Amino acid sequence: MTDPLACHQRYMQRALELAAQGRFSTAPNPMVGCVIVADDQIVGEGWHQRAGEPHAEVHALREAGAAAKGAIAYVTLEPCSHFGRTPPCADALIKAEVATVVVAMKDPNPLVSGEGIERLRAHGIEVIVGVLEQQALALNCGFVARMQRQRPWLRLKMAASLDGRTALANGESQWITSIDARRDVHRWRAQSSAILSTARTVLADNAVLTARHPQTVIQPTRVIIDSHGLLTGNETLFQELASVIVVHAPDTAVERNWPAHVECITVTRNETQHIDLVELMHALAAHHINSVWTECGAQLAGALLNAELVDEVVVYLAPKLVGASGLGLLNLPAFSHMSQVPELTFKDVRQVAEDLRIIAVPRRVRGDLTS
Repeated sequence: MTDPLACHQRYMQRALELAAQGRFSTAPNPMVGCVIVADDQIVGEGWHQRAGEPHAEVHALREAGAAAKGAIAYVTLEPCSHFGRTPPCADALIKAEVATVVVAMKDPNPLVSGEGIERLRAHGIEVIVGVLEQQALALNCGFVARMQRQRPWLRLKMAASLDGRTALANGESQWITSIDARRDVHRWRAQSSAILSTARTVLADNAVLTARHPQTVIQPTRVIIDSHGLLTGNETLFQELASVIVVHAPDTAVERNWPAHVECITVTRNETQHIDLVELMHALAAHHINSVWTECGAQLAGALLNAELVDEVVVYLAPKLVGASGLGLLNLPAFSHMSQVPELTFKDVRQVAEDLRIIAVPRRVRGDLTS
């Protein structure tokens, strides 16, 4: 006898695979996949390809045609119930007369969560919720974080030698890691809504901070903290037309002839007279930024960790030994007891060509998001 749950999981796994195809293009919308099944056969598939374009359910229903009537629809995210740039997907499923809708997770937006499910049930459609829920949450961790916490999912990227040094004492750092590791970084950049850095890093490295990966569809917004008013608008960074957000403190906001693709925002200083990073993250969420990838030095890296804003630490370790005179990975407070030391859990460890990539999650983040 066929196990119904195993059957649901098999088709939902396919829907998740379809959804993941939107990792480079759907932001600020979530990634969503849909599979229509009739008589244990897939008759329609679809995934949300870009914000403002048809949702996954619409693509799958179009492919299924008349076969959708009485079928089962597998959707990785609760079908929307409101009019946005596209009509409600719940209405499309109702019109197609599907018999059952299997949903991986509810919409994390507290203003709409559950409404799509209730609309389907009100029209006599069976709805099953929670199939492969954790996988669906992980796929859209940025969108969920923005909806639930009003701040993006933040990945703190660092690159170092095996003895934890990011550069020589004179600041030379190109290149600690291999070209393959740098290509991997650009793949991560291409999947991020924003890249966070500082004016000092931009000036020191003449950084452009774009995603140079063949699958890049939308360039991430470059978010540059310039709390001392160092940038002029003439740097190489601004020659690229991808969006830039320059972050000033109230006392350093200066009038400049910024290019049209540059927006300046003001964020208050905290008690240490640095930019309030919590306030900044909320401001980025208000700009519909789901996920942030960092390209920064030890000071900002340590400040982000200390403020408990880091969701994942991504470290590239090169098989090189720089020595004690080299620059350290990040600045953290001086701890007097091991109980004060931040603890992380390894999420993924793999070799990228000659380097090692470690993804670790601060212990506080585990179980942080819910549907």
